[in-house]
Amino acid sequence: MAERLHDQQFALSRHLRDPSAHPPPPGIEERRLAIYRDLFFNNIEGLLAGNFPVIRQTLGDDAWRRLVRQFYANHRSHTPLFPEIAREFIRFLEGRAPDPDTPWLRELAHYEWVELALQIADDAVPAHDPDGDLLAGVPVVSPFAWALAYQWPVHRIGPDYRPASPPDAPTCLLVRRGADHQVRFSALSPLVYRLIELLGERRRSGAEALRQLADEAGVDDVPAFIEQGAAMLARMRQEGTLSGTDPAAAP
Repeated sequence: MAERLHDQQFALSRHLRDPSAHPPPPGIEERRLAIYRDLFFNNIEGLLAGNFPVIRQTLGDDAWRRLVRQFYANHRSHTPLFPEIAREFIRFLEGRAPDPDTPWLRELAHYEWVELALQIADDAVPAHDPDGDLLAGVPVVSPFAWALAYQWPVHRIGPDYRPASPPDAPTCLLVRRGADHQVRFSALSPLVYRLIELLGERRRSGAEALRQLADEAGVDDVPAFIEQGAAMLARMRQEGTLSGTDPAAAP
């Protein structure tokens, strides 16, 4: 009996996920099957539409529902948690062959997912001195400030802009969650993106990071570059990208 019930449940679940490929178990009224099919699919589609509104608008209703149908039918999620469904959708896109009509789709999905991911992030804030010397000390990058680089201009893609080829320069963005728990996006220059990357790679003073950045950029007047960089570090602390300095590495 238990084995038969398991087989029936498995047949039903396969049918609900992909009714075009799997018949339902016998003995279930079609009217009831249709209710379950619509209920399950619409729940997932509605959840994803809320997470990826730009993709939905850019693809249009028909193409969007086809994409969600493929995800619903073929992807095997790593978690049943609803807040993680958006991340599962990205895994699905990463695992399928890129569509030449939407070559930017994976990056756009990641860009849209970041806002939700940062809203629910619960990373512990490292110990820090909020007033520490950012040049002599080791700056601490906030766990709620993410520097991101994309091949495509994801912040511009939408129904009226569907680029066929990526620009020459990458799109660098800072995504930051403030004390009010609001997530804000801002553009970054490649130089500032690299500075945040250097500060997050390992324990190094602000001056060391700026010197390495100057060396990578081929800067001639290093002292002037560091002076300008110190002002940049101060602005980054003021806006919350830097929490302060590591008290364990105090000069």
